[in-house]
Amino acid sequence: MADPVLLIISGSLRKEATNRKLAREAARLFGPAEVIEGELNLPLYDGDAEEADGIPAAVQTLADQIARADAVVISTPEYNKGPSGVLKNALDWVSRTEGNPWVDKPVAVMSAAAGRAGGERAQMILRGFMVPFRANVLPGPEVHLAGSSKEFDETGTLTSDLYAKTLADLMTQLRALATRS
Repeated sequence: MADPVLLIISGSLRKEATNRKLAREAARLFGPAEVIEGELNLPLYDGDAEEADGIPAAVQTLADQIARADAVVISTPEYNKGPSGVLKNALDWVSRTEGNPWVDKPVAVMSAAAGRAGGERAQMILRGFMVPFRANVLPGPEVHLAGSSKEFDETGTLTSDLYAKTLADLMTQLRALATRS
């Protein structure tokens, strides 16, 4: 059997964002897979632009990646007590594509933030954003990486055994859903 396809999405556009590192660490702990990184640097959703020009190619690419994936990891930062605007914008755009690539898709959500709650509020709101898509969002274990800039070594590996174990547990559950027949 071929390795599953795992799509990882960071809700931050920064190249060295801790959410990007967390998503990549999740992919490593997921095990053998074809890993694809989704790109969220998309135009702002505008119904007039959609009507005039249709779905942008970058949005369709993301929707196609979601549809192709056997499982998805979404890691969100917390900006002003909620998920990033780029993540919400991407979800809104993908909702405008044909079909619903999220239906029954196994999805693990996690968060990394500078604060002591590790993006807990952003993650809770993200879980709510996913409801209309009818994705199979895992209920836990929840990964809220607090003080995230201090939690990775120079190779991007988590340094906390507790965070690594929790993330590994979440990825074991995601892999089980992604590979069930």
